[in-house]
Amino acid sequence: MGEKLSRGEYLLSSERFEQILPQICDDQTSMDPEGWSPDNPLWGHCAVVSLVAQRLYGGNLMRASLDNTPYAESGSHYINEFDDNDRHDYTAEQFTIGYPEDLQYEERTREYLLSNPETSRRYELLEARLNHIVTNQT
Repeated sequence: MGEKLSRGEYLLSSERFEQILPQICDDQTSMDPEGWSPDNPLWGHCAVVSLVAQRLYGGNLMRASLDNTPYAESGSHYINEFDDNDRHDYTAEQFTIGYPEDLQYEERTREYLLSNPETSRRYELLEARLNHIVTNQT
């Protein structure tokens, strides 16, 4: 995942993607705008960030229920799974009181996530912000 991968006219490493995320995530792209804050910029972004990461790096979208965790109100959590069951959570930092343990993940399709109009809107906004930053960097 550390290698640079193509995204149209630019290259973006996984590490650089993670550095950019706090700059492009805000209350407009969070599934919980009321709970979002500048102190926790990745809050409520797992689905849309996972969609962007999948477009950049391939792999599978994985969903787990957050029932019986301190984050149950959020409903579910998404991460990315790459070759050899290598799982990566680009929004892990949102869990400020401890990462939820023993989550059971199931694969979800891109179409499933994007069938929700609000998720689709947030994803497109996040994509536009990422594109703006990456294509305008010197």
